[in-house]
Amino acid sequence: MNHPATHTHDHGHTHGHHHEHQHHPTGLSRVQPTAIAGEIPISRLAWIDASNGVAGDMLLGALIDAGADAGAIAALLDGLVPGELHLEIGEVVRGGQRATKVEVIADEPNPPARHLSDIESLLEGATVPARTRELAVACFRRLAEAEGRVHGVSATEVHFHEVGALDSIADVVGCCEAVRLLGIEHVVASPITVGAGHQQMAHGLMSIPPPAVAELLKGWPSQSGGDEQVGELATPTGVALVRVLANSPGGLPPMTVAAVGTGAGTKELANRPNTVRVFLSTGLDTPAAPPGQVIQVEANVDDLDPRLWPGVIDRLLEAGAVDAWLTPILMKKGRPAHTIHALCPPETQQRVCDAILSNTTTIGVRFHAPAHRRVLARSWQQLEVAGQPIRMKVSSDETGVRQVTPEFDDIAVAARVLGRPEREVLQLAYQVWTDRVADD
Repeated sequence: MNHPATHTHDHGHTHGHHHEHQHHPTGLSRVQPTAIAGEIPISRLAWIDASNGVAGDMLLGALIDAGADAGAIAALLDGLVPGELHLEIGEVVRGGQRATKVEVIADEPNPPARHLSDIESLLEGATVPARTRELAVACFRRLAEAEGRVHGVSATEVHFHEVGALDSIADVVGCCEAVRLLGIEHVVASPITVGAGHQQMAHGLMSIPPPAVAELLKGWPSQSGGDEQVGELATPTGVALVRVLANSPGGLPPMTVAAVGTGAGTKELANRPNTVRVFLSTGLDTPAAPPGQVIQVEANVDDLDPRLWPGVIDRLLEAGAVDAWLTPILMKKGRPAHTIHALCPPETQQRVCDAILSNTTTIGVRFHAPAHRRVLARSWQQLEVAGQPIRMKVSSDETGVRQVTPEFDDIAVAARVLGRPEREVLQLAYQVWTDRVADD
């Protein structure tokens, strides 16, 4: 199966993020590998500014510019495929701004078409720190899933061409290692600017964003940028890295800024700097979500088989939602529909969004500004009701017990075993609880 280069990485593109690894810019210096770094404490907050687009090499340049050890990254890449991967770095100017330009040079003139399993095996067989490997594999899996949806095949069947080349693998692994080296724990990223216009690709003239990028953007705020001449500003690799590394979308979060890194693309664009920026916190005051802070995620759906909704809600809870529910609505033209809602803490927002997009027919989700909730402390106690075990959820605060609720799944099982109506078993459970409290 031939996959167009524009679906997989920067090499086949003609926009400003073109890597041109085989013809790297002059003025860059080769980085001498040092040593792979050991365990790094993670406590820092980072913000990725992708408002001018994003590509793998640009993000790597921004992370190195923000302080990631280029020698340690070069050592990791050298260990990945000994003697075949080299990191080059230098300062350039883009849009009047100083920026760091990074190129990965690979001694691989004719890259093979690799499968996802080939890349996973490569990362497993090398001396790659566990966190870096986990992030990199997640990125390639997301790329494979997007390509698979575009071409109507499974992720395991996708042949990576440009994305499977060693220099492209190194872009992804290098970014993931840079995140580890910087001790980044939480990432927020801006909406992604994808570009505008059309681009000639293997299957003809296509509009921006191309199909794989469009798949990767699902569930993430995005926008076009510039006129028809701008072309593609966000590459599949760059978007996949943002989707894997970032916990949530948004503007610059509250932080004490320790460093700002700026990574450069190859070309000088007319009306915007061809850069990606990374803001890095000091790590001393990285804001955690306030206790009880939640984000409401929701989507309107008018064409899902209603028998599927219980499973959808289960998937949202599994993804990290603290609550999920359904509201019947009436949409335009009088169409009956539902709104699926989920409350989730900021750290699970992206997983919950992905669960909505994967398990319903919606093409987008919306977020409400962070809210706060007061939650009673909860514990479980088990009763024996007519010989059947019933769990009771006990909710309390500093004043004492506020609510006691039987677990209804247990009520239903007991009712079937006893051959009695559920309402009777429910009343009996409350009575047993009341008697127990009185005895205490």
